[in-house]
Amino acid sequence: MENNRKSELISWIQSIAVAFIIALIMRQFLFTPVIVSGESMEPTFEDENKIVISKIYKINRFDMIVFHAPGVEKDYIKRVIGLPGDVVVMENDKLYINGKEYEEQYVEENKERIFEGQKLTQDFEVEVPEGHLFVLGDNRRNSTDSRDLGFIDEKAVVGTVKFRFYPFKEMGIPK
Repeated sequence: MENNRKSELISWIQSIAVAFIIALIMRQFLFTPVIVSGESMEPTFEDENKIVISKIYKINRFDMIVFHAPGVEKDYIKRVIGLPGDVVVMENDKLYINGKEYEEQYVEENKERIFEGQKLTQDFEVEVPEGHLFVLGDNRRNSTDSRDLGFIDEKAVVGTVKFRFYPFKEMGIPK
C-alpha cells in the first residue's frame, strides 16, 4: 500500500513537471500574454486590456504587433500600416498605400470625436525602407508611433496580436 502511494506521488510530480516545462517552452517560443499600457490603440484596445501575442508570425498590413520601441525600455503595441517598400501617404485623413486608398474602420470612432474641419491624422508621405515597418496607433491624436519613433526594425517585433482575454466581455480575436 505504501509503495502504491509513493508511485502515485512520483507520477503526479512528473506530470506537473512536464506540464510546467511545456508551459515555459510555449511562453518562450510560441505565445505570451501582454498587458496593454496607455490609450494609443483606443478604441481597439484600452489601457489594461490583456492580450496574447504569437511569436511565430508573418506580418501583414494592418496586423497589430508588439515591438521593442527604439530608445525606450518598454514594448509598444501598434498597427502595421506600411510594409518594406511601401509608399504610405496620409492626405486629408485618407490613407493611401502605393497609390491605393484604404478604409480605416478602426479609426472611425475616433474621427467622430473631433470637431468638424479638424484632422485625426496630419498629412505625411513616407517610403518604408527594406527590413522596416511603418506603424500607427489607432488613437492617432494620442499615439507615439512611427511619426515620432521612425521606422520600426522588423527584428524589434516581439509578436503579432492574436487574442484578447480581458476584459471578458470583449474576449476574442481583435480586429
